[in-house]
Amino acid sequence: MQNHLNRRDFVKTATMGSIGFGLLGNATSSFANSTVAPGKRVGIIGLDTSHVTAVTNSLNGPNVSANWGGYKVVAAYPTKGSADMKESIGRLAGFTDAVKALGVEIVDSIEDLLKKVDVVLLESVDGRRHLAEALPVLKAGKRMFIDKPVAASLADAMVIFAAAKKYNVPVFSASSLRYIPGAKEIAEGKIGAVHGADSYGHCFIEPHHPDLFYYGIHGVEILYTIMGTGCKSVARTHLNNSDMAVGTWKDDRIGTFRGTRFGTGKMGATVFGEKGIEVLDKSPGYDPLWVKIIEFFDTGVVPVTAEETLETLAFMEAADESRLKGGMAVDLETVMERARKKAKNIRY
Repeated sequence: MQNHLNRRDFVKTATMGSIGFGLLGNATSSFANSTVAPGKRVGIIGLDTSHVTAVTNSLNGPNVSANWGGYKVVAAYPTKGSADMKESIGRLAGFTDAVKALGVEIVDSIEDLLKKVDVVLLESVDGRRHLAEALPVLKAGKRMFIDKPVAASLADAMVIFAAAKKYNVPVFSASSLRYIPGAKEIAEGKIGAVHGADSYGHCFIEPHHPDLFYYGIHGVEILYTIMGTGCKSVARTHLNNSDMAVGTWKDDRIGTFRGTRFGTGKMGATVFGEKGIEVLDKSPGYDPLWVKIIEFFDTGVVPVTAEETLETLAFMEAADESRLKGGMAVDLETVMERARKKAKNIRY
């Protein structure tokens, strides 16, 4: 895979590769159903995203990397999908067939899944379902990665992390764009202290999620990977074919996200440091995220903290509120406090 591929091309290629491999039939089934070491059985909840075929091909394929530590996807629960989201209901059957062809057992419920697996990937494309789907996994004591967005509201996400703490089960969520090439070197001081950053990315609006949650989250997570936590307010301007969200950090640094609804879907950032300017524009693919997930399954140590994930969601909810207020800056702590009050009324 060439590094300059945009995310949409990468998803298409990874998905088609997975489906093609599944057509090998008996060879894949016998491989995937071979004995899996204790603790290494992976279960998937939700089969309405191309991510499930990509990860299953990586973990169950013929040329398995040592990076995957012997983990295999052994069972999956498709769910019923979301009838009001074409991105969900229109793809559910195809991805279910593709995963099944890779030797994965399809089960009828989350409860059935939890009897057969050690760790879980929550992959449902609709963040509105994540809280209800995550709670039984946490109650069962199984480590879980939740694909973005961790939930369709900041309040739901707070409840997920509170339940994880209550049941003493580590959980995390992240976009693969956190591992965009060059970000690690910047974190290690390549351009000195980061004074600010401008991130960008495709921002398709899905009406059942806050505007930036559904796809803009990729670019926002790039921004947080570079800037870290500490944003105090967000102001959002709606342009003809894009949005600009401007965050002001507590140390007076500025970080921006431009979400586009046109073009190639490329994602990246320009980073401004004390020793120079760095441009990040190469696709990371999925593998760097898979590596982090496997390390998390092994150790229980989360690579992205709940606090950072929650602030990322607060940034995006504040951007929505700012749009409704004509671009007025919205304080993140106000957004967080309002979500905390809502979360207190959600039983788990």
